[in-house]
Amino acid sequence: MTTAAPQEVDLDITGMTCASCSARIEKKLNRLEGVEASVNLATEKAHVRLTGPVTVQDLLGTVEGIGYGASLVQPQAPADSGHLHHDQAAALQQRAIVAAVLTVPVVILAMVPGIHIPGNVWIQLALTTPVVLWCAWPFHRAAALNARHLASTMDTLVSLGVLAAYLWSAYATLSGAASADGMDMGNGSAHLYFETAAVVTTFLLIGRWMEARATDRSRSALRSLLGLGAKDVVVLRPDLLSGRDLEVRVPVTDLIVGDRFVVRPGEKVATDGVVDIGESAVDASVVTGESMPVDVAPGSELTGGTLNTTGRLVVRATRVGAQTTLAGITRLVEHAQTTKAPVQRLADRVSAIFVPVVLAIALLTFTGWLLVTGDSSRALEVAIAVLVIACPCALGLATPTALLVGTGRGAQLGILIKGADVLEDTRTVDTVVFDKTGTVTTGVMALAEVTTAGKVSREEALRLAAAVEQGSEHPVARAIVAAAQQRGLAVPAADSFRALPGSGAQAVVEGRLVQIGRIDLVGPTSHSLSTPTHEGTTVWLGWQGRSYAALTVTDTIRPDAAEAISALASRGVTAYLLTGDHERAALPVATQIGIPAERVLADVRPEDKFALIEKLRVAGKVVAMVGDGVNDAAALAAADLGIAMGSGTDVAAETADIVLLRSELGAVVESIGLSRATLRTIRQNLAWAFGYNIAAIPLAVAGLLNPMIAGAAMAASSVLVVTNSLRLRRWRQH
Repeated sequence: MTTAAPQEVDLDITGMTCASCSARIEKKLNRLEGVEASVNLATEKAHVRLTGPVTVQDLLGTVEGIGYGASLVQPQAPADSGHLHHDQAAALQQRAIVAAVLTVPVVILAMVPGIHIPGNVWIQLALTTPVVLWCAWPFHRAAALNARHLASTMDTLVSLGVLAAYLWSAYATLSGAASADGMDMGNGSAHLYFETAAVVTTFLLIGRWMEARATDRSRSALRSLLGLGAKDVVVLRPDLLSGRDLEVRVPVTDLIVGDRFVVRPGEKVATDGVVDIGESAVDASVVTGESMPVDVAPGSELTGGTLNTTGRLVVRATRVGAQTTLAGITRLVEHAQTTKAPVQRLADRVSAIFVPVVLAIALLTFTGWLLVTGDSSRALEVAIAVLVIACPCALGLATPTALLVGTGRGAQLGILIKGADVLEDTRTVDTVVFDKTGTVTTGVMALAEVTTAGKVSREEALRLAAAVEQGSEHPVARAIVAAAQQRGLAVPAADSFRALPGSGAQAVVEGRLVQIGRIDLVGPTSHSLSTPTHEGTTVWLGWQGRSYAALTVTDTIRPDAAEAISALASRGVTAYLLTGDHERAALPVATQIGIPAERVLADVRPEDKFALIEKLRVAGKVVAMVGDGVNDAAALAAADLGIAMGSGTDVAAETADIVLLRSELGAVVESIGLSRATLRTIRQNLAWAFGYNIAAIPLAVAGLLNPMIAGAAMAASSVLVVTNSLRLRRWRQH
């Protein structure tokens, strides 16, 4: 008997509503021979490793057999797979809005004393019916689905509670047992629970809608990653008649290994390859995070998705499609999101015990009261009271209200917290890893130092350098020109400008040929020219075959970086610095902001950043990653907490858990503090909500909770949860 070769597949799962759903699917899949499955509720995916005879169709059939939808994730599917989830979020939004509009008048009619409108109870019935039957349909459907498999979740309790409250109230209304104005005046009239059914439905729909939006945003990161590459490319095809190469534009998906393609200035490199012809400077920050464009020449390796800035290049494709570096980054992000532990929300964890127990208590209550009193109407009323008092109204408010207030306060402070699941990861963060370029630094080049030889002054050297660099778009050139303008220097006009890709530039200034760039272009230095003291990118300025000045350009450090690192250290948080730049550029930055050299990693690529995060987590650290570029996306997704600078790329912002809308590192400290405060509030709310249910259920079983007291207690519980959440509006970092 032979064993099938190991195979790893990802499945899209639909129909999950809580952690018990994902646990049930995972348990069912893992019972199959040779299957190791991990089901993630947050991403709605299952990652499966097959080592036995089970096929993909067997997996799909197993998931569908327990009532959920499943489909195989295709290699290029992330770019197009978000539409279904976006539609689901839109459908939940529509139901939540309709429910809210209809619920407000129901609450007013039912709860505000002194309202005596003719036909009050009939108006409540008319308004509540679409809320319960249409708006709450997702809960009823999930409850029925679980009931078919003899299982229960919070959806079961919500559905039963909502239906029990509604059906009892509808019966009382239709039978004439309710008072005309819907109020229990103590004359034997039945109390109505229309407002309970409507309010529970509305708030839980709002919570589900918020979760669906967060899930959709997590998928958009993958779509953005795939969208970074070029869509089409100019390929060189041999013309048999002329013997020359013809330029033919084709979709990038038609490229094969060995094809030669053209990359003009300003165009993206279509796929990974090697330069055959031409010289240029390529902006590789999208992959390496390196702040400076890289000079390339024949033989240089290029990465798909990088940007050609100056010269025309002919590139030979070496990797295409799923084998490219950019596709690899996409897979890292998807893998990190899929394997990240699913958020075990407290409500879902407790529901495994809470829901069946409540159902059993309600059934026993009905049976007990029926046997003792022989009054089926009274027994039914007490049993319904148990379900209603246990129905998680405050529980439905606990997370959404705290999250709404906390995220609203975050927006005021320039901090975007993406969802309740993010908050779980902030409690024990003890390590923060910072990307350098664009995060600790601004990503904007600035002139740091000018050294000169002989009688050439610094002002004269800068004036001549700016005259030549006026004709260049290189970041170093722009920094030099900007420095001359800031100093108010009179920059002369230049003639006969010529860019020398990979070397520098030259022009005729005031009658002499001035060159700026690499030392081997300009010529040997004058013996009196001192060595630059600043780390960074140094270019040499000279004429007549000799260098007379050196100009050093560096990335500028954010002014609050050192203070932020110090604040983290005071809270026991360890900081690391990662960069695609070389060590000579990284160490001075680390020294200035207070990070020791042993916690600096330079010359790292995206996979290296990802590997460091994984290494720290394996060592038991709870890691937050702060970055701004596409090259940080995989590390942001892999970290326990991903924090993106809002000034960075869309991909980084979409992959991260928290986005800083302002470019200050102090916001990193604030984001962790606000997240922890919001999580504390959610836990307080949940503790009260469950505590209220646990305390109230025995009273309901004993028949001691008449409808007015039950209604008042439920209202008080909800008000307490909302009031506690509203305290976050005044939160400040201490």
